[in-house]
Amino acid sequence: MTLTESIKGLENTSAPDFNLPATDGKDYSLADFAEAKILVVVFMCNHCPYVLAVLERLNKLAENFQKQGVVFVGINSNDSTDYPDDSFEKMKDLLIKFPYLHDENQEVATKYHAVCTPDIFVFDENRKLKYHGRIDDNWQEEEKVSREELKEALEKILAGEEIPREEQIPSMGCSIKWKR
Repeated sequence: MTLTESIKGLENTSAPDFNLPATDGKDYSLADFAEAKILVVVFMCNHCPYVLAVLERLNKLAENFQKQGVVFVGINSNDSTDYPDDSFEKMKDLLIKFPYLHDENQEVATKYHAVCTPDIFVFDENRKLKYHGRIDDNWQEEEKVSREELKEALEKILAGEEIPREEQIPSMGCSIKWKR
């Protein structure tokens, strides 16, 4: 496991388009989320301990903010040849409460400049990146979380507020497993 931090300096970039199959049997593109006030794109996978540790927190946030027009989508870009737990079939076993898409050719991860799992991108209604950081300040022990940065970011964006760059602490996790 290689600990990797998300890339800084992508603020206000536009959300790249995609068209990917999901575990629910549908294909999704960026246009399918046009009605969302906020779109949260989480690059994630099945085997990463960082993702597994925060998965229920992501599910709760997705559920809690859904009525306010916030939509979460997960994207798995890992090479499933070397990491079979991240195969499309195994993705169907992960219990998440939002669409889980498969980026088999890794083009979407490359377009987004995603580097780790989880790597979280929060776009406003104009699909401009407003938050690119971690979920909270303690990925390992939820009971010791003192600051819920992703939740705070969603609340600020919904209120029309900006999130200062210094408040966006990079997410960290396993590196995306790139094909050779």
